[in-house]
Amino acid sequence: MATGSDHGLKRIVWKSKSIFTLSSSQILILDPFTTKLLSSCCKMSDLMSEKITIVEDLFKSREPVLEMKAIYFMTPTAKCVDAFIKDFKPKPKYKAAYVYFTDYCPDELFNKMRQACGKHIRVCKEINISFMPQEAQVFTCDNPGAFRSIYSPKSQDKMKTLETLADQLVTLCATLDEYPGIRYKKDGNMENAKLLAELVDRKLATHYQLDDSGKKKEKTQAQLLIVDRGFDPVTPILHELTYQAMAYDLIDIENDTYKYKARDGLEKQALLNEDDMLWVKLRHQHIAEVSAQIPKMVKEISASKKQPDGKITISNLAQMMKKMPAFRKQMTEKTIHLQLAEDCMKHFANNVEKLCKAEQDLAVGADVDGLKVKDPMRTLLPVLLNPYSKHDKIRAVLLYIFSLNGTTEENLNKLIEHVKIEGEPEYILNWKELGVPIIITDVVENKLDTKEWPHQSECPAAWNGSGAVRWVFVSDQAGTGLLFWFLSN
Repeated sequence: MATGSDHGLKRIVWKSKSIFTLSSSQILILDPFTTKLLSSCCKMSDLMSEKITIVEDLFKSREPVLEMKAIYFMTPTAKCVDAFIKDFKPKPKYKAAYVYFTDYCPDELFNKMRQACGKHIRVCKEINISFMPQEAQVFTCDNPGAFRSIYSPKSQDKMKTLETLADQLVTLCATLDEYPGIRYKKDGNMENAKLLAELVDRKLATHYQLDDSGKKKEKTQAQLLIVDRGFDPVTPILHELTYQAMAYDLIDIENDTYKYKARDGLEKQALLNEDDMLWVKLRHQHIAEVSAQIPKMVKEISASKKQPDGKITISNLAQMMKKMPAFRKQMTEKTIHLQLAEDCMKHFANNVEKLCKAEQDLAVGADVDGLKVKDPMRTLLPVLLNPYSKHDKIRAVLLYIFSLNGTTEENLNKLIEHVKIEGEPEYILNWKELGVPIIITDVVENKLDTKEWPHQSECPAAWNGSGAVRWVFVSDQAGTGLLFWFLSN
């Protein structure tokens, strides 16, 4: 039996497979999502050991192979079901079909498939794996458009997207055999976390209503925490200095593939994934530690492979030759990461080092000595005046705004003008859709927004904005949990 990937969540997904049950050779037909899913968990050699001889794309034209059975592993969408039906109408392409859906198939799609070509289907099953294992302890829902669907004020499919995400989270819990308690971070302005938590809780209850033994599954001790992106707007803006985050931020890495020029001048590429054990070991370490460790590793490997002094025999030479492939693999891994670490450090030395100091001061509210940043604008100004890239300046401006919990509209317009994004103010303004304060009301001009500060009762409009303005804070001694402020002059 093939073991597939041996890394955490990927290993669990591979071991939970139930689609390879035929004793004879078979064809495996995948859609784009399931292709990525299996590619993340196994290799072609793993599939071959399960008697998979051919892997095909569901949406591409294929020649009929009437003597072979076909396994369809696909998402339960109308597009996939229509493509499946075309394989058997008007004439079948395969001897029989064994259909496995990543998660729950709606009744209308199931009935459509059954009525069109039910006599060719030997198995139709839902296996509850509709998430993408990214790393040993990291997964994604593989839906880049979800962010826009949920947060855009023009979105028409927010609830549909949340429903889909909830279904995917349920399959994750099912794969881990967990029935967790659901908790969410409460936010007065945003309800996305609450809505998703309600959906997941309801769908989990339905999924676990009865288990395979006919008994209702009880809650496990696990807890699923759901937070809105606005809960922490700072982290994705900062220049991170751990190896993996720094590499993906500063280097052009696509689909986990790092392209580089070797010392011999040839263009090469390396895949940064769970199969690269050195990458797994180093990726969450600080770049300074990585830069120090890799050269030491190279020296240690070189020293361990040197032939000791003494008589050279045929036996010694044979042993050295046997070790050469492993030696080359180790040296190649070290060389790749030595190159990648050097590329990261070049960017760091050029401009990121100075940017990081300003960013950290704004994010933390204190400098490296622990002294409070009294005037964040003095920290931001050198970044704006230096020839950094537009995107680096936008990141610094956002951190400045976050540090103040919002800024005035007049000040924001000046910052937008200075960064030269007058035609693209959405870079900054759209953060308000995540519930992050961007523009604050100018209290000195007495312009409290009535949408945010509705009148329960009004006072006479005697104050004209002149004179001293003060906020008076009154604590609640009665223990009701309410705090009160009074605006007076």
